[in-house]
Amino acid sequence: QAQLVESGGGLVQAGGSLRLSCTASDRTLSRDAVGWFRRVPGNEREFVAGISRTSERTGYGDSVKGRSSISRDNVKNVAYLQINDLKPEDTAVYYCATSLTFLLTWYGTTASEYTDWGQGTQVTVAS
Repeated sequence: QAQLVESGGGLVQAGGSLRLSCTASDRTLSRDAVGWFRRVPGNEREFVAGISRTSERTGYGDSVKGRSSISRDNVKNVAYLQINDLKPEDTAVYYCATSLTFLLTWYGTTASEYTDWGQGTQVTVAS
């Protein structure tokens, strides 16, 4: 299993932006699709964004569509999630997840499609 570590969370004012990072400490991410999810206590994990191995395909959950961007740098072994115009309802723990795949243009949109998960990073948006 990959050891995934998220960073970049914190407290931000509504309307601000954050860029979250996800790195793997023990192996390359280049053979994985990467997804970002978030969870509010008591709720299921919600799909936020996904990116295929080669970055050819990306997708976003409805709640962040139009104000977020997922990207990756396979040389630096890192994936990013940028969210702009943050809202108090974006407050959650954000997780990155990976799924080893031979498909170059696939990413999953459900938590069950991913096998490795980070510990999460808290994002709190103050109104």
